[in-house]
Amino acid sequence: MEKIAVRIKDIAAKANVSVGTVDRVLHNRGRVSEKVRQKVLLMMQELDYEPNLIARTLGSNRTYQLAVVQPDHLIDPYWQAPWDGIGKAAKELKQYGVTVTMYPYELTEVASFVAQAEAATRSAPDGILVAPLFYRESLAFFERWQAQRIPYVLFNTYIAELPSLSYVGQDSYQSGFLAGKLVQFGQAQPGTYLIAHIAEDIANSVHVTQKERGFRDYFAQRAARAEGAPGPQLAPDAVVSIDLPDPSDPSFARQLNRLLDDETVNLRGIFVSTSKAYEIAPYLQAYHREDIRLVGYDLLEKNIHFLHEDVIDFLINQNPHEQGYQGVFALADQLVFKKEVPPLKYLPLDIITKENLRYYVEK
Repeated sequence: MEKIAVRIKDIAAKANVSVGTVDRVLHNRGRVSEKVRQKVLLMMQELDYEPNLIARTLGSNRTYQLAVVQPDHLIDPYWQAPWDGIGKAAKELKQYGVTVTMYPYELTEVASFVAQAEAATRSAPDGILVAPLFYRESLAFFERWQAQRIPYVLFNTYIAELPSLSYVGQDSYQSGFLAGKLVQFGQAQPGTYLIAHIAEDIANSVHVTQKERGFRDYFAQRAARAEGAPGPQLAPDAVVSIDLPDPSDPSFARQLNRLLDDETVNLRGIFVSTSKAYEIAPYLQAYHREDIRLVGYDLLEKNIHFLHEDVIDFLINQNPHEQGYQGVFALADQLVFKKEVPPLKYLPLDIITKENLRYYVEK
């Protein structure tokens, strides 16, 4: 069995002391009480800590330059969480000679992604962490990085065509399948379920198409089970998708209003394929459509507001902070600590409701 790498922060957490205290004990420097020192040494023993590799790393003059290519957190609030996770990892790894440089791109602009990925490539980093939202353009950079032998880790979006060092993030297909369960949960009568894509280039967005595939498969499997069940057969549920523009575009409101005004559409649920459920929530609120279940992603402030208001029913938390944090550490494990890195690291998909929200916010 592969041995799990133990880091200084693991010892600090176990001993209930700071990382700096563990560092002082490890290198026998600074002032540490004998009681605390013995406690830290005991935790090192319990965790089977191997200090030699870490000590050599700390004592060497080797530096590592990491580049991160992700959407600009100042433009889209979802990306603040991975940005913070990356910053946290960078701070913890600084003592090992690791420097992290950010290359933020505009979320909906292919040219911006290409420019920032190009800048990251030209900086000749030791490793790259990337959120590859643009499928075709990302493949071109993957080929270049492989040719230049630059290890790269993906987060948020998994692209399988070319092998990366690792992927850290959600299983997009399974998250869509889960969304189907949530939006249909407790619905006794058949109806129409809407997949809402907001300001997405669907043909070039693998993570979004995978979510839609998972959502549709849930309903397809449910219909197949119903066909074989005894008793009267209900009409199958209908699943439709809509590609909405940016909410600032007047046609966004027109399309939603037209949909909600149409009494022939037995709309029972809406699944928003990104973190922008809060953009649709005000329309349901204005139409007093408490009968329509709304499911989306992530603990953004506006989403939390509508969860409290009982307009959003469920949020699926994709753990974006951990994606950024663990993505940087995947590169560090390979480059700095010489550890084997798993090719896929799916993070858990947490179901957030009004009732359990407090736990996740405090967490």
